[in-house]
Amino acid sequence: LVMLQRPYSLDVSAQLLRTRAFIDGRWVSAASTFPVLDPATGEEIAKVSDCGTMEAQDAVNAAYKAFHLWKNHTAKERSILLRKWFELINQHKEDLAKLITAECGKPMKESIGEMTYSASFLEWFSEEARRVYGDIVAPSAKDRKILLLKQPVGVASIITPWNFPSAMITRKVGAALAVGCTVVVKPAENTPLSALALAELSVQAGIPPGVFNVVPCSREKTLAVGELLCTDPLVAKISFTGSTATGKILLRHAAGTVKRVSMELGGHAPFIVFDSADVDKAVAGAMVSKFRNSGQTCVCSNRFLVQSGIHDAFMEKLAKAMDAELKLGHGSEPATTQGPLINTRAVEKVENQIADAVAQGAVIVRGGKRLEGSFMQPTLLSNVNTDMQCMREETFGPLIPLVK
Repeated sequence: LVMLQRPYSLDVSAQLLRTRAFIDGRWVSAASTFPVLDPATGEEIAKVSDCGTMEAQDAVNAAYKAFHLWKNHTAKERSILLRKWFELINQHKEDLAKLITAECGKPMKESIGEMTYSASFLEWFSEEARRVYGDIVAPSAKDRKILLLKQPVGVASIITPWNFPSAMITRKVGAALAVGCTVVVKPAENTPLSALALAELSVQAGIPPGVFNVVPCSREKTLAVGELLCTDPLVAKISFTGSTATGKILLRHAAGTVKRVSMELGGHAPFIVFDSADVDKAVAGAMVSKFRNSGQTCVCSNRFLVQSGIHDAFMEKLAKAMDAELKLGHGSEPATTQGPLINTRAVEKVENQIADAVAQGAVIVRGGKRLEGSFMQPTLLSNVNTDMQCMREETFGPLIPLVK
């Protein structure tokens, strides 16, 4: 990690580096700001408007007002605007990827991959916008006709995580805008710059004011802003990707006004290797599944169950693959495969899981140490049992616990 001694600057087009909230087609300052940090160095990248409930309320009101116009656009009109947004994202893919690497820490190669993925949602939904068909159902009585019409529900609150700061927005927003809903996006406090850059490109694409709003806020204000976005009577729908604990809180908020809710919450995925497996393929699969984004994805394998006949061979080859393929460093260095974790709290969680496992008899085969800042060595544990913390809760970091 010697390379972290040199300064890293964020070299992106000025128009994409937005730091104010985006409400009703305008860039809006809040009373205060909060810092966005590069998780690899701890250095400040930008100061961003710290929205409170007042700005969140303004955004909901703007979205509600815009909904009555946006839903009356034809499907073709909405489709064309989403297509333009998709094309602009592709044009600026490199800069948008640099923003992801700067604020989230993932290697540039993964950030470019995320931008391709992110744009693809807008492309898909721009095409699906024209295909929102209804249905005619056979009636139960002779003098009746039953027609099913699909109509937009209204304002959607979109609350997104930091690990895919662009794709998790387009995935939700593309669908909402395609059918005629309007949105208020609350990006994760660690990664608001990607959301604001998408807002800038939405303006260039010609998406009308109030249709797409972004209210960034600090960790301190997240509770109040999240509550408003889930309780305001003008909001019809909530879509959230994040932790199970936060999901439960938002569901409780949503219950009061019986809102429609979509939740994509934590995972605890098993990776199972049987004696009959091809060891090389199993190792290759494990490497991709575990170490993408340094283990910080909700579909990462979290616990590894390996049948006893193949266990030793699998562990040996996996350890060698980790030595050969994983290189820690700043995400903007071309050789880096493993960036930092998002912050020191994330590192502490992994550290605690390793300490707990070792205290109960687990053996560190590779890694196991915390490095400077938010970096954690990719770690392989053997002699793991199901009582250990790492087998009971999501890790969200570069840790492989092997159970024989």
